[in-house]
Amino acid sequence: MFKRRKVIIGALGVAATATVAGCSTSGNGSGGGTAGSGSTNWVEPVADNIAAPVTPVTVTTTPADADKDVSVLDPITVKVTDGTLTAVTVTAGKEKVKGTLADGVWTSTENLDYGKTYKVVTEAADSTGTPTEHTASFSTVKPAKTAKVTFQANGLAILKEGKAYGAGQPVIVAFSRAVNKKAAEKAIEITTSPSVEGKFYWKDDQTVHWRPAKYWAAGTTVKVKVNAFGVKLGKTVYGAKNASTSFKVNRQLIAVSDNRTHMTKVYIDGKLVRTMKSSLGKGGGTTGSNGEKISYWTAGGPHVVLEKLRTHVMSSASYGVTDPNDPNYYGGDEIEYCTRISYSGEFLHAAPWNGQLGQANRSHGCINLSTADAKWVYENFIHGDIVDVKNTPRELPIWNGLGDWTVSYDRYGN
Repeated sequence: MFKRRKVIIGALGVAATATVAGCSTSGNGSGGGTAGSGSTNWVEPVADNIAAPVTPVTVTTTPADADKDVSVLDPITVKVTDGTLTAVTVTAGKEKVKGTLADGVWTSTENLDYGKTYKVVTEAADSTGTPTEHTASFSTVKPAKTAKVTFQANGLAILKEGKAYGAGQPVIVAFSRAVNKKAAEKAIEITTSPSVEGKFYWKDDQTVHWRPAKYWAAGTTVKVKVNAFGVKLGKTVYGAKNASTSFKVNRQLIAVSDNRTHMTKVYIDGKLVRTMKSSLGKGGGTTGSNGEKISYWTAGGPHVVLEKLRTHVMSSASYGVTDPNDPNYYGGDEIEYCTRISYSGEFLHAAPWNGQLGQANRSHGCINLSTADAKWVYENFIHGDIVDVKNTPRELPIWNGLGDWTVSYDRYGN
């Protein structure tokens, strides 16, 4: 459609039109008067509704083209102005990144990988429907080191997902290398039902414990998430991947072993269920073959069950007494129904040779029981159950087994 220039029509216009329509006069136009003076007043037509120029499509990609060291947690977004977004394809080699398109914006829906280059191809159409394509690329951060996460029941056993543990079982998160403690704690998410508050205690730069103020109540469930992937856990260390686990506390078992009364009483959910004649550490001590000081007191305070062994060979050489002429020497004895409560070798175990169970303390630090009682303990105690030793002059160090409960909550960790 074309737009013609406006022509003013009057007497002159009519005359001009007549001249054009009839025969033209010849010569210098003297016969035609003013109307035939040589002009036809023809106006060249011009286009009607001239199309506005097409604005080029603008594609905005985040991260931007050529960006480096991009966090693997940052989502990719693509949006278009002066056009319509029709498709987005993001690849890293043969791998394709998933995403969704909503309200004109494409957003990735999965985490990226470390140390990869991503290509973003955007297809769009301008206002006339003409297709256009835009390409961008960026690279993600490549850590010098990564730290993996495992969950421990204690230093001797891995925590088993969904299994039942005792009322003294702390949450233990172990990293495969040293990490920044504050960054690591921020990445750890612990949810309990019923809900309780808790605190962290770092055993070393790689292993952190978490416990509530009191023993877990019966029926508690504990869920742990470590959102470590993409998190900077040290100067050159990033989390290798996220990890999660859970455990439950079906019943609360607490055994109280009294050094003075030579009795061990077991309570389940607050109810006394068994009383056992015992014989604890005889006291005193000696010096080991390497000059180490050895105590024969059973350590005092709450211990946590670490493992159970149907039989276990016990020897004084394991803690430094190696001379067969030493009166404290013993070795090569296979002991039945052993329930370990410290890393240094304290067990509840069968001691049929001890004729003073319930009367006197004669062991080298373990809690001696009758074979029947030791068997019952072996069959009924689980990892995380509490064995609280009373009235002994030596305290269990926090690092010896799970001594987490040997310190008050206000002094525990952070």
